[in-house]
Amino acid sequence: MSVLLCFAAGAVAFYVIVYYGVFRGARCSSTMKLAGKTAIVTGSNTGIGKATALDLAKRGARVILACRNKEKAEAAAFDIRRESGNTQVVFMQLDLASFKSVRSFAETFLKTEPRLDILINNAGVLGAGRTEDGFGVAFGVNHLGHFLLTNLLLERLQQSGSSRVVTVAALLHHLGNIDFPLLASNKDLVSGQSSWHNFKAYSNSKLCNVLFTRELANRLEGTSVTCYSLHPGVIYTELCRSMSLWQQLLMMPFAKLFFLDPDGGSQTTLHCALQEGIEPLSGRYFSNCALQQVGAKGRDDALAKKLWEVSERLTSLS
Repeated sequence: MSVLLCFAAGAVAFYVIVYYGVFRGARCSSTMKLAGKTAIVTGSNTGIGKATALDLAKRGARVILACRNKEKAEAAAFDIRRESGNTQVVFMQLDLASFKSVRSFAETFLKTEPRLDILINNAGVLGAGRTEDGFGVAFGVNHLGHFLLTNLLLERLQQSGSSRVVTVAALLHHLGNIDFPLLASNKDLVSGQSSWHNFKAYSNSKLCNVLFTRELANRLEGTSVTCYSLHPGVIYTELCRSMSLWQQLLMMPFAKLFFLDPDGGSQTTLHCALQEGIEPLSGRYFSNCALQQVGAKGRDDALAKKLWEVSERLTSLS
């Protein structure tokens, strides 16, 4: 019996050390109120996007849920209005897999909303397929869709005083690579549709997020707009969404014990959107509510500049 008790005590101690030391993230400490401010959160009908939107709504912001699925987004808006007590939470349709939809969203927003203080590029996909414009879905949604959206809204951000662009990247950007000849020939950064190719495509798109933020900061230097990229942590709901049913069943016990829930996963996003004093760190990468070093490719200014120029051509901005 004593051996079993010792084993149980050791298991509990191991769990506490690993959970609190490795998996459990820090929390955003900002007390900023957002009355009179407007925020857009893409992909905010579920997961960390919804948790982010809820926190912003509780602080008094007018929050635009920019989502593809109208039914799910309107249900999320209802939930957020009820929980926050803030009636200024609205859905606007946005399909990041369609340049036409991105342009339509931006046109509608600019006609109806006088200001934009926080743009959170949160939506992300991992999987096979092509966008409406023929690009690989991870590259097309995670990078090109947000690249186009941000550029179309940039003037409104600049007109609104001190504003921020926050892009949710991932630790997997370290594994990313950008093959411009392959992109030119295949309209994607990978050459196949296998599970491995999908994983690589996602990692590549997250490197694009980091590089996009870096070049955006260079182009915004001297303005009132700052930008940040981040790793949100390992999120249970987001991880399992892309898995098969049997993989979800195998992962669930471990994920429930160790991985962050959506509220925990939203904390670094909120830190980047709200924390005072980080303006000099525009263009940098955060994790666990703190500044972190990016991989070598994520610090390559020449690569960031080339990606920007190529993205301009692909989205017909140039």
